[in-house]
Amino acid sequence: MSQAAATIEGMSQPTSIGGRPPAPAPGMPAPPELRIARFRPHAHRLFWSAVVLIAVCGATGWLWGNVPRPFENWMLVAAASVIVLLLVLLPFVSWWSHLYTITTRRVMERRGIVRVRRRELEHVRGYTVHLRRGPLQRMWGTGTLTLSNGVEAQMKLRNVPMAVLVHETLVDQVEVSQILAHRDAASIPIAAPPA
Repeated sequence: MSQAAATIEGMSQPTSIGGRPPAPAPGMPAPPELRIARFRPHAHRLFWSAVVLIAVCGATGWLWGNVPRPFENWMLVAAASVIVLLLVLLPFVSWWSHLYTITTRRVMERRGIVRVRRRELEHVRGYTVHLRRGPLQRMWGTGTLTLSNGVEAQMKLRNVPMAVLVHETLVDQVEVSQILAHRDAASIPIAAPPA
């Protein structure tokens, strides 16, 4: 796969063995930003939406043609449509519009349908990563990651699937970014003040 074909939305996929791109030599320009992971919160919150959808479809099928006298079948379909819209479609679209992206340079959170909100935190600035997992989150393999750099407001990544792996990835990216930033800062010659 060529580098141009791997580029998606200005980011390319890692191509080295192990998923980590090779580090540039000191003084060389920074490599392109590579996407490590893109994911949504765990879909367990859509469980009740699925139950409602099955129940509404079953009830609509059972009541079709058996609606009490003052009501008609089109009223049944309209009520079922409103219930599906409010309790199934809107929660699904809300879940679908919440997206986390981890790259070699930053962590991004994007959420919203009409009013899109974005937050990002750069690895090079450094931050702590705290993983919290309750009993149900352990059962689902999820967790809540709190990223804090001490300056900006904390970024919470809630119900992250494979939370332990994402935690390790973020810690690794912060470490690599800090090492590269320190190495590049140490290799910059400091000009002597004019005499």
